[in-house]
Amino acid sequence: MTQAVDTVYDAQSYFAAVETAERRALHSFFDQHVVEDDDQGYVALDEGDYNALPTWAMNRVVHTVHGALLDEF
Repeated sequence: MTQAVDTVYDAQSYFAAVETAERRALHSFFDQHVVEDDDQGYVALDEGDYNALPTWAMNRVVHTVHGALLDEF
């Protein structure tokens, strides 16, 4: 039964992180990454907070939402 609970938690955590990344990407020049975390399930990271993502985070990226702001004007 614990595995089923963990799977539901992981799914909820994943979709919450994707929603956060999509919302942030609308107002950012930077890509938003959903990263698998051992303690929190999945979290959204803003690439702009890290300049280049550290290796530990880059190796755990499971989804990326590209920044939607354009600097062409």
